[in-house]
Amino acid sequence: MIRASGLTLRRGTKVLLDAADFVINPGERVGIVGKNGAGKSTLFALLKHEMDQDAGTLDVPASWRIASVQQEYAATDQPAREFVIDGDTRLRSLQAERDALGEDGDGTRIGELEALLTEAGAWSAASRAEQLLAGLGFKPHEWMAPVTSFSGGWRMRIALARALMAPSELLLLDEPTNHLDLDAMLWLERWLGAYEGTVLLISHDTEFLDAVARHILHFDQAKLVRYRGGYEDFITQRAERLRQSRAAWDRQTRETARLQGFIDRFKAKASKAKQAQSRVKALARMENLAPLHAEAGIDIRIPSPDSMPDPLLVLEGMQAGYTRADGEQTAILRDVKLMVRGGSRIGILGANGAGKSTLVKVLAGEMAPQAGTRQASRGLEIGYFAQQQLDVLDLQATPLAHLMRLAPEAREQDLRNYLGGFGFSGNTVLDPVGPMSGGEKARLALSLIVWQKPNLLLLDEPSNHLDVETREALATALAEFGGSMLMVSHDRHLLRTTVDSFWIVADGTVREFDGDLEDYRDWLAQRTAQDRREQAAENRAQADGQSVDRKAQKRQEAEERQRLSVLRKPLEKQLAKVEAEMETCRQRVQELDARIADPELYTDARRDERQKVMAEHGESAKRLGELEESWLGLQEQIEALSAS
Repeated sequence: MIRASGLTLRRGTKVLLDAADFVINPGERVGIVGKNGAGKSTLFALLKHEMDQDAGTLDVPASWRIASVQQEYAATDQPAREFVIDGDTRLRSLQAERDALGEDGDGTRIGELEALLTEAGAWSAASRAEQLLAGLGFKPHEWMAPVTSFSGGWRMRIALARALMAPSELLLLDEPTNHLDLDAMLWLERWLGAYEGTVLLISHDTEFLDAVARHILHFDQAKLVRYRGGYEDFITQRAERLRQSRAAWDRQTRETARLQGFIDRFKAKASKAKQAQSRVKALARMENLAPLHAEAGIDIRIPSPDSMPDPLLVLEGMQAGYTRADGEQTAILRDVKLMVRGGSRIGILGANGAGKSTLVKVLAGEMAPQAGTRQASRGLEIGYFAQQQLDVLDLQATPLAHLMRLAPEAREQDLRNYLGGFGFSGNTVLDPVGPMSGGEKARLALSLIVWQKPNLLLLDEPSNHLDVETREALATALAEFGGSMLMVSHDRHLLRTTVDSFWIVADGTVREFDGDLEDYRDWLAQRTAQDRREQAAENRAQADGQSVDRKAQKRQEAEERQRLSVLRKPLEKQLAKVEAEMETCRQRVQELDARIADPELYTDARRDERQKVMAEHGESAKRLGELEESWLGLQEQIEALSAS
């Protein structure tokens, strides 16, 4: 297990942890939460032995292999698949030694190496790497493309696949969903659910945390407080802890005042001196409690528009894409016919690269259609937050200076009040933008966009740089916004709480999606299975059209069976494990159901027992639902392999 005792961490003069204690057991999936700058990434650096603690101890089992995503890699022309396999350093070391021996080397050592390579999964390494890349959104023709041919976001996906490829007992993931779309995020949730080691996860995506984490460690006033359950359970339990802390502090405050009052009244009277002295001692022995404080949140307020035309925008036969160096146009979207109505609140779904950002740019007027029309209503005012919106900020200027450029005639106090609604209070409006965090820059960029009171907000990944508290504030502000909104986001909580309907971008077009995010997940699963069936049919057709030597064909079929067997084996093993736990959990739920149905349980004498039974029943039922979800996911993967 991982055990910390009296752990103290400092960054400069700031104390991140002060004599903190915590334990993480093998196989646990733990979410690490706290405000930006609390010390989450610093804790990861300590676990990876990249730095030393200032005091106390942090013990990690010496035999544990630690895997994590490196943020920076040297540019390489190595194929993506081979780069991912390099994550398994032991396998690569064995392969290098075997290659060095050749066919005429030490026969005994060659035999040992062949056995070690089989044990290390050498023959399935390519398939496993391809499976990771496919899950993270890479098409088969991209698996052998050079790493340098991909953009920064896709390189981070390759780096994530490389970390998942590495055999490990401890997996450290710091914001793994930042560059993932919903498709890849759902796949990663399933992958982590089947991972048998210990996972420590930092994420600002509360739904991802809720789906993956079974425990939460919260950076709270230089301590690490452990909570049981996912993120929603953490919110509930922390609220109760805050309430109890406040109540205890209030009680102590009243008792302190009572004791002090007695001392002040009677310490000068000889007849009461002894009692007064005893109360002085009681006051000295009393533990000095301080109430826990909820961390100060951000209160974002977006002004409502002055007018709302209807419809706002109409696309007719719209085609959009890019122009190649030779002048030829390449279409990403074709024949799009859509209308943005006044008051509509739309989430835009689709895989990375499908054309979501292209659609938003056309709607914003930032990109001209290649064909068709974009008709804007009179009175349309657009506020457009692009993925690269932070790049337009002047790093040398202050938030107040940015806003004064937009409103030179406005009173300074009015501008300060407005910026206060985006978390810039007091003299923070005079701080230069350069040293600010990504979340602070994102809040400033949003404040500048909505200053003009747009009636249509076009938001492309607005929560990418925001911490959990600011995401919640943004969700509340957008839910209360009186205008129309179209949003591209991989943050499911933000989508659920702010949009009323969805568009889906796929197969070169855009259409209304009749369903919610759960329906979208089902649609993705069906689409993936269909793609695999079509690929398998295409492979068979190609094989039928070629004259293949029967012996070679049998060998290929045997290799394919072996490959599928290797891929199925861990899934079937995990399925058996899930089924066994499901049966145990189901039996326990039935036992608890029987106890809950017993009228005697509701007598006053069994009050404590009743609370325990109800709590365990809730946890067991929740766990059973999670297991059933895992079982379905594993069955789908096994069926997809069988279909291929």
